[in-house]
Parts: sequence; C-alpha cells; structure tokens
Amino acid sequence: MTSEDAAATPESEQPAAEDAASHDIPMAKHLQTAIAADWDPAPPMPHPARPDIAPYAAKRRSELSSAYPGALVVVPAGPQQMRANDTDYAFRASSAFTWATGETAADAVFVMTPTAGGHHAVLYVREYAQPGEVAYFTSRTHGAVWVGNVPTVADTEQALGLETRPLSALAGDLAAYRDTRSVVLAGVDATVDALLPAAESSGLAQTIDEQRLVKDEWELGRLRHACEITSRGFADVVRELPSVLDRGDVRGERWLEGTFWRRARLEGNEVGYTSIVGSGRHGTTLHWWRNHGVVSSGDLLLADMGVETDELYTADVTRTMPVTGEWTPEQLKVYRAVLEAQVAGIAEVRAGNDFLAAHNAAMFVVAEHLHAWGILPVTAEVSCDPDPERPGAGLHRRYTLHGTSHMLGIDVHDCAQARNETYRGGTLRAGHVLTVEPGIYFQVNDRTVPAELRGIGVRIEDDIAVTDGDPVNLSAMLPREPDEISAWMREVQASPAL
Repeated sequence: MTSEDAAATPESEQPAAEDAASHDIPMAKHLQTAIAADWDPAPPMPHPARPDIAPYAAKRRSELSSAYPGALVVVPAGPQQMRANDTDYAFRASSAFTWATGETAADAVFVMTPTAGGHHAVLYVREYAQPGEVAYFTSRTHGAVWVGNVPTVADTEQALGLETRPLSALAGDLAAYRDTRSVVLAGVDATVDALLPAAESSGLAQTIDEQRLVKDEWELGRLRHACEITSRGFADVVRELPSVLDRGDVRGERWLEGTFWRRARLEGNEVGYTSIVGSGRHGTTLHWWRNHGVVSSGDLLLADMGVETDELYTADVTRTMPVTGEWTPEQLKVYRAVLEAQVAGIAEVRAGNDFLAAHNAAMFVVAEHLHAWGILPVTAEVSCDPDPERPGAGLHRRYTLHGTSHMLGIDVHDCAQARNETYRGGTLRAGHVLTVEPGIYFQVNDRTVPAELRGIGVRIEDDIAVTDGDPVNLSAMLPREPDEISAWMREVQASPAL
C-alpha cells in the first residue's frame, strides 16, 4: 500500500520537509480522534529470537566488555534505508549488533555502560504506536496498521535475557555519560553518531570482527542449518532444470535464481548474498549477478548461492553441474582438476595452519593441471612461488581469478574489519569457519586456451569448520564427485519437491 491508498499522516507524524510526501490527504482533528477510538489491544507479536541465544550472546558481551574497561560502548543496529520515496529496502541489522545481542530490529541500539565490575548492558528498542494512539493508524513508518506490530520492550527483554528500554530513553541515558570515554560503531546510524560527537569512531569494528572470527557452538549450529536449507534450495533448482530446458526460457538463469530465493524465504530470512547463476560462458564471470541468460542443453551451470537464516548466519556454496546431468569430456577434465584442488585445500583447514594453507595447496594442484595441459608455460613450482618478483610467478592466476578462502559467519565475507595479521596472515583456530572454493575459468576469447576448453567455468565451494582434529564440511550433504552429481540430479528430478 502506498500513501495514496490510505489515510494521510498528520503533521505530528510527517517526515522532514525535504522528505515529505506531497500527495497525502490532510486529516482533520475530528477524524484523528474518531480513528483513534474503539480499538481492542493489538495482537501480540512474539519475539522471533531463538530461546537458546541468550547465554551465548552474554558470553560475547563479556568478551567485548574486557576490551574496553571503563568506556561507554555503543553499537547501533542501523535504520531503515530508503529505496525510493516512501518505500524502504528490506532491513538488515549491522552484524556487530546482532552478534552482541541476538536482536535484528531496525533502529535498536545496544549500550554497555561502565561499572566497577565491567559493564552493564542495555538494549534500546523502538516502541510502535498502540491502539488508542493516532499514529497506530497513521504512521507509515511506525504504525502497526501500516507495517505490522513489533514485540514489546518486556517481550524483547525476556527473549534475549538482556535489559531492554524504550528507544525514546536513549538520548537522556547517554547524556549521563558525557564525560566518560565513549566508543561507538560509527557510520551505522547517523542519529546515534550525533548523540556522541566526541566518541571514538575507529577501532570498535575491528575489535568486534576479530572477536567474531571464532564461532561458538551456537553459531556453528546456525551455519550448519544454513547449509541444510541451502542444499534443499539447490535441489529445487535441479528439479526445475528440465522444464527450463523444455521452455527455452530467455531468462532461464533468473528463473533458477528465483527458485532458490523462494526456498531461502520459506525456511530462512533471505539469501545471504546476490545469487550467482551462470550457464555456459556466464560461469566464467566471477560475479555474474545479472542472471538473465538462457540455460541451454550441453551447458555447465555454475550456481553460487547461500541461504541466510533468521538469525542472519549465511551459507556460501557453489556447485557446477551439467544442466542435462551428462558431462562432456572437456567439462569433466576441468571439473576433476578443480575437485582435486578443493580436496587438497580442505585437507589443510586445520588448527595451527596458516589461513592461506588451503589456498596454496589448491592453487598448486590447479597450476599442475594447467601446465600439464600446455596452457601454463611454467611449472607449478614456478607459478606458485611466493616471491611475486620471480619471472613466471602467479601466471596461473589468469585462469583462477580469486583467492580460495574467506571467513564465513553472519556475513558472507565475514569479519572483514579484522586486521590482516589475524585474518589473511593469521593462523587457523578451532571455531573458524571458512570457504574452500577453487575455480578454473576459461574465457571464450582467451587465445592461450585450447578452443575446446574456452567458455568452461568451474567452481566448487564448501563451508569448512576448523576443529581440534579433522576439518568438518558443513555443506557435505551436497555431492561433489561427478558421478554422484549426475545420480543426485536424476534422483532429485524424479522426486517431488521437499
């Protein structure tokens, strides 16, 4: 519903002049009074948080508290972002905020005030207008008739095990700490930044991201759940392939993208990132997000997709498969090389190893194959030499495009604000979760590649948890071996939807 389809917002609820909608119908005082009358209590809105989140979030807050003794720490969720005029983008809370609280609501703010023993944690959430208030019916941003009700302050406190206060109290509560060292996650909510003009605005994002690198058992469970949903989404896509081929859809890739999205919305919050669905030569484009291509018989389909759970933890999985279930010899040749590289990379995902160990192992295997095929003019030892100034070093990168791994968690490229020495240059620890996703991409216009291989793109990606022993593949429910992929496709297409 737009502003022209319903009663207008009164002046007390109007946005700032520069944002005002000019087509609203004025509402007289007597009409405001009449509309506010004769309402029963609003239907309750239970808080969506899982009941088991509270103790884990409390441990994270304790770790954050230890990093800032004596300081006021403020982490906002962020506001809604306007898409156009009076419509907003779907809201997604800042990752640091959700990690510390378990909350996902817009405009909420998490505050830790210093105490003798550490910090006292308080969550501030917006209260929506209730029946009997004009704004219950008229506010396009915070009126339940317009946008739905929200959990009460008391319900939020009970669900999260965290003291919760109305957002309207935030400014006054912060004023009491104007002479205290303050640290804020800046750039997330301009209103919060304005309340703390003297606060430190650097360092907090880095601190939280470095603390987020190691996942607790609750987070590992959410990531495994994301992978399980994602596997069902991949099956949905495979189930649609025969009908897409039969119809010869001009935008078959986009139909498959939408198919996966439906599963993500059914069982999770959203997709964790824009899905990559590339058929044929589109699979050689690393970030093929347009997804407007035809899916044709004989093509490989490269699908890089992940479901984000309701708690905002996301999977990130790539599978490359023949759209008919049958591999050509050329496709199989490239696929087996990438699979061998991925197996070598996963074997290196162990506590105590360098973060780059998986990448180095996978790239060596890829370079060996490229050299054996006559594509790479130097040996794997030369191309993978860590000295970038050595002649021939890095030549394999023309066909691999990207690194093999990144951290995974609440964000698909998780903990990006962590320092290089704790991330890319760091050492793996139990609780880290990272992708292992080598690829080979032969562009259609690359003269260094034999004609029969041009236009073939293969990536295989799984989500790997570091333990004190062997690595754990959280997305192992999706097959990787070529024969297993073909058998799985036949089985899925012969079975009803899950």
